[in-house]
Amino acid sequence: MADKTQILTNKIFLNAALPLLKVIVADVPSLQKKFKKVHCIYQVSARDPEAPGGKYATHFQVNGDEWVIHADKVDAKPFVELEFKSVEAMNGFFKGQMSPATLPKMKGIAKHPKDFAAFLMALLKMSGLLGATAAPEDEETKRLLVKCYFYLLSSGISQLNKHGDEEVHAWALKSPDRVYSWAVDGEPTCSAYLRVKAGKTRAGRGTYKRALSFFTMRFDSLDSALAILLGTGDMLQYTRQAKLIMDGAPEFGAQIGDFMLKVGDFAK
Repeated sequence: MADKTQILTNKIFLNAALPLLKVIVADVPSLQKKFKKVHCIYQVSARDPEAPGGKYATHFQVNGDEWVIHADKVDAKPFVELEFKSVEAMNGFFKGQMSPATLPKMKGIAKHPKDFAAFLMALLKMSGLLGATAAPEDEETKRLLVKCYFYLLSSGISQLNKHGDEEVHAWALKSPDRVYSWAVDGEPTCSAYLRVKAGKTRAGRGTYKRALSFFTMRFDSLDSALAILLGTGDMLQYTRQAKLIMDGAPEFGAQIGDFMLKVGDFAK
């Protein structure tokens, strides 16, 4: 049985990181081409005796460029599956701790070799993006990386609340109905939000349309966003230089910044 820290880590990987595959495939033409004729149910799972049905999983129904994500849901008969022997093994694998103990069973390769190959390429692309230590050189990859990080952070904070992180849940319980956002000036596709209300949270992509954001962490450029997201820039210095703008009370920026670091710590 996995402990609480391992479970929280696993929920971030299953429910916040893996759904980024849809975004990555849609934004990378070479991957989009690989999936053009794919009709497949993919699943990534981790066995655990305490899980309903004996495993935790996220699965994808893929029909060409149409992806339907079923986060935190097990499919009984996926076409292709990466099945880890434990939550700890899956967490280690996605943290880059490659060893015989962390490798998954790869099911369905013989029947669906091309579908499996496409999925593996998408996973490798995601790993390369999220494992970056420096900003990429081309603008399209910068844009994709910022987008992925914003989505990961908003979803990751929500997952920590939903699955019992005490600090995040205590904050959410005390919160009235508020929306927190991430954005880059001049980059409308690079935005995400987190809605918080009386203990409940919901992460979303893009701009929240039904109300003004209570607090927005806004960057003047993709390069500035990546410097903070990758930890190569100083937040206080960037704030003084107006490369990072806190649209809202500074204390809320510090709070969201702490939760962003918490998501990063779980995923490292």
